[in-house]
Amino acid sequence: MAQRHLDPTSPLAGPAPTGDALAGYLRAQATEFLRALRLHRETGTGANGSEGSAEAARALRRSARRVSASLHTFQSLLDTDWCEAMRPELAWVSGTLAMEHAYTARLERLLTALHRLSGSTAFPAQTGARPGATAPAKADAPAQERGNPTVGAAKAGALLDRQLTLARTRAHSTALQALGSSRFHAVADKVAVLASEVPLTKTAGDTDLRPLATAALDRLADAVAALPLVTAGNPYNAAALVHGLSPDTVAHPQDAPWHQVRLLLRLHRYAREAVSGPKGNAVVDLRLLSAGKALNRHRDASEAAAAAAQAARTPRIAPATAYALGVLHADQRHEVEAARFAFQQCWQQEVVSTG
Repeated sequence: MAQRHLDPTSPLAGPAPTGDALAGYLRAQATEFLRALRLHRETGTGANGSEGSAEAARALRRSARRVSASLHTFQSLLDTDWCEAMRPELAWVSGTLAMEHAYTARLERLLTALHRLSGSTAFPAQTGARPGATAPAKADAPAQERGNPTVGAAKAGALLDRQLTLARTRAHSTALQALGSSRFHAVADKVAVLASEVPLTKTAGDTDLRPLATAALDRLADAVAALPLVTAGNPYNAAALVHGLSPDTVAHPQDAPWHQVRLLLRLHRYAREAVSGPKGNAVVDLRLLSAGKALNRHRDASEAAAAAAQAARTPRIAPATAYALGVLHADQRHEVEAARFAFQQCWQQEVVSTG
């Protein structure tokens, strides 16, 4: 298979990594989880410790994702009941901690796009964004040359600010409640045990990890092969715009396969880390990195477009506001297409270079 060289676990790479390597990787990630948890408790939730607390939350999410992914990929080498109990709990931790950051980034993305699309500086302060994160005014483009700031764009920005700031505040409260819950403490206790004792099966110590890591790569390659890459090469995907502005609020049908590829790419990356041993995190594949960034942009633009469409459905808003939100939605759907095209170019370049 053309993409096979992405996996650094060829038999030519050296001795076969076994369950002992997996155990070392899981212990290291569990230790990172506990270190991040301690940092989070030390920084607290006040204004002075907010940046450190946010970084601790990101570290918690990273380690939780890696442990969960390893339990998925290498489940046959671990106690089945333990894996089935731990995976959903780790997913709950990482998902809950991700929401506040997601809403903050979404608001910043949408307000920045409104600035770009309208040339306006007449937007409200971003109460939900990071301090100093407002988009800079375009000093080289006088207002008279770019048209007067539109009332619709300003009101659209204010509406998005209210809705997404409220969502971010609720997500922050939910995360704090989760971190103080008995459910989270139970997860933390299990991770603490994992830091010293990994529940491997009796045969794991003699089992090569590489076939399981290769299976993760095969699942990724199959999912990429099923993507509509020809459609992704089109500069204008009208179907994506029509669906997004319809009264239907379900997730965009074109996006789901791409989100799945993003998940499988992450599983593949973490499998590479586990198989590569103690230095696994240092093994960087620039092509994988570029592909992951393109899929992250795809996700961010897709969710931002959905937020713009949802805001446009707000009852009794002015037509000018709804129009500005519609333009914003179309802009973000174009960003979705651009991210798909970037991923396509990245993936096809890999195929050519290994053919």
